[in-house]
Amino acid sequence: QVRVVESGGGSVQPGGSLRLSCVASGRILSINSMTWHRQEAGRERVLVASISGNGGTNYADSVKGRFTISRDQKTAFLQMNSLRPEDTGVYYCSVDVVEVGRSRRSFWGQGTLVTVSS
Repeated sequence: QVRVVESGGGSVQPGGSLRLSCVASGRILSINSMTWHRQEAGRERVLVASISGNGGTNYADSVKGRFTISRDQKTAFLQMNSLRPEDTGVYYCSVDVVEVGRSRRSFWGQGTLVTVSS
């Protein structure tokens, strides 16, 4: 079984910064991609940023120039700068992996709450 754990959420004022971490563990043969999503109360989960196995990145238009996704082995980071109230939500990490002895699957963490408010 693969486990995904997010951390780093918290409350900040507009213009502040936070750094989220996502750690994947378990019987992982390879990681295809790691992705951050945001879900606001009462809304659907949306993609924020993703990073592929070869380091390619993709961002939602709303966070380009403010957020940076990076990866070190089985850990993905999301550096969030110039935070805005609309960045508030629960941030989930999903990991697309090939498990040892199995086929490709995706796993999700439990989420970490980010609140941007004055």
